[in-house]
Amino acid sequence: MNHSNRWQGVARNLSPWGFPLLYLGWAFLFWSPILVSEASVWSFPNVVFFLIGGASPLLAGLALAWLTGGRPRLRDMGRRLVDVRRISPRWWLVVLLFWLAFDLLVAGVALALGVTDRPLELVWSLLTDPSALAFVLLLSFVFPLVEEVGLRGYWLDALQERYSPTVAGLVNGSTWALWHAPFVWFPGYYANTTFDPELWWWLPSIVLQTLLIVWVYNNTDRSILAVLLFHGTMNLTGEFLGLAPELFPVTLVGTALLAAVLVVAWRRNPPVGATAESPSGRHGGTDASEQ
Repeated sequence: MNHSNRWQGVARNLSPWGFPLLYLGWAFLFWSPILVSEASVWSFPNVVFFLIGGASPLLAGLALAWLTGGRPRLRDMGRRLVDVRRISPRWWLVVLLFWLAFDLLVAGVALALGVTDRPLELVWSLLTDPSALAFVLLLSFVFPLVEEVGLRGYWLDALQERYSPTVAGLVNGSTWALWHAPFVWFPGYYANTTFDPELWWWLPSIVLQTLLIVWVYNNTDRSILAVLLFHGTMNLTGEFLGLAPELFPVTLVGTALLAAVLVVAWRRNPPVGATAESPSGRHGGTDASEQ
């Protein structure tokens, strides 16, 4: 057996758990120097460590896709990243407008309950300051591109081949949350944003948001483009609306309620999972998954 076949065998035997091992191990290896540094994460050489470590979901996804499916699997992931036809008009509306509607609803509830008298503070500077806009767009869409290709494009498929959408989403989301946890300790990471997360509400939110991402993914013919835009608009909308810090615990409750509705719907009408070996398949079909 040559080295290539040996690595292919290891990757298949470790699936689906090889991904989190590589994903988290690579990231934490390069992020460790940042965590003990007092310099900004955006200063040299910390920014280099951050970017190399932050590439872990993309690197893990592409490497394992190659080892477990070769070029056909990589081509399938590429098609799912650029093919707009996988997303129906109705789901384009969900992808692009869901988070705007959700954030405005949460703001209204928080205002009505007296949680805060200023739930929103629109950040108009994003439209007038090119450097601020570029930074926010980077955080909103470029970083999620790196995440979604591996996390959902490869690993969510591997998980859903074995588990229900609920279990797959919770495992996927919990690992994603663990990967994000060091961000709160990176010096200056959120210095140019209005976001200031606390782990007690942020990490559960990431897990629950993953169930919403699974919902979009399974109803757009496993479109990586759809979940990338869904993820990106979540970041961009929250930043532009300038959500008050008091809103985030309320947002957690709202996300939990939506996730609970999905879990109940999946239990009553379980989607039929499409596997990575049949990339043209659709998770759940027209009636079963569109809950």
